[in-house]
Amino acid sequence: MQSLAQRTLIALLGLTTLTATAQTNTPVATKTTSGNPVFPGWYADPEGIVFNKQYWIYPTYSAPYNQQVFMDAFSSPDLVTWTKHPRIVDTTSIKWAKRAMWAPSITEKGGKYYLFFGANDIQNDQEKGGIGVAVADKPEGPFRDYLGKPLIDKFHNGAQPIDQFVFHDKDGQYYLIYGGWRHCNIARLKPDFTGFMPFPDGKTFHEITPEGYVEGPFMFIRNGKYYFMWSEGGWTGPNYSVAYAVADSPFGPFKRAGKILQQDPTVATGAGHHSVIQVPRTNDWYIVYHRRPLTETDGNHRETCIDRMEFAADGSIKPVKITKEGVSRRPIK
Repeated sequence: MQSLAQRTLIALLGLTTLTATAQTNTPVATKTTSGNPVFPGWYADPEGIVFNKQYWIYPTYSAPYNQQVFMDAFSSPDLVTWTKHPRIVDTTSIKWAKRAMWAPSITEKGGKYYLFFGANDIQNDQEKGGIGVAVADKPEGPFRDYLGKPLIDKFHNGAQPIDQFVFHDKDGQYYLIYGGWRHCNIARLKPDFTGFMPFPDGKTFHEITPEGYVEGPFMFIRNGKYYFMWSEGGWTGPNYSVAYAVADSPFGPFKRAGKILQQDPTVATGAGHHSVIQVPRTNDWYIVYHRRPLTETDGNHRETCIDRMEFAADGSIKPVKITKEGVSRRPIK
């Protein structure tokens, strides 16, 4: 005959087994939205792009400058599930880069992937660094130094050589649009990306700085119009934000149309340095950007987020609502 203690122990063991079984058989909820941030870790200055029916995000690893010696990339089939590709490039392959590798911009040409990046945060023409180019056979790298030296290592028109964006125009021409310190330049890239071709007036760098520009340029074409976007405010502050202008040419003139991305004190601060993804063959647009959680005061504690970007009937960009939920699943067909 079992004692009361034995019967109690058996009952408890049975309850434990039942509980464990119930937990094992409980279905895991399927993630339906990306959530913001879209992946863990401190990442900033994200460039979003589509390669081979996959979404890609190339961000800055957000840390003190001396720790910014590599870059990761992230890919997704649907904007919800992301795969990390660690250390796609670092200072072991870019010998002249010592620190502050940031703000990647990438383009594909001829089956090769060209990654443009800033390094060393140079403050004058005597320092070594600037904007470089790396190349790989796959979007996840590994990337190797393409030139063995910076593509731009001097200040032109007052623009610090950082925050580079590669723009592919509808006539096939590739441009580099870049610049910090409140100045923005545009330059015509050679077909092989080894340098620049002068404009008809003999100049290599044309300044296209709009009112309010600080850094972080981005450009896209919609309905034949050139949308030029940039970041305003200070990158460590709560009022970092994104504004835009529209013109008939990549050279402008660009008249500031307004601010479309900024902090929401109930969600996050410092929303800026963005890029834009258009789902191929659709009118669906997304803005990829970084922001700072309300709990953080460290300037480097930035995370990468994504939200929808919509247009009004007149072609103007509607103010973006930054969210905690992010965006819904969106495979590329």
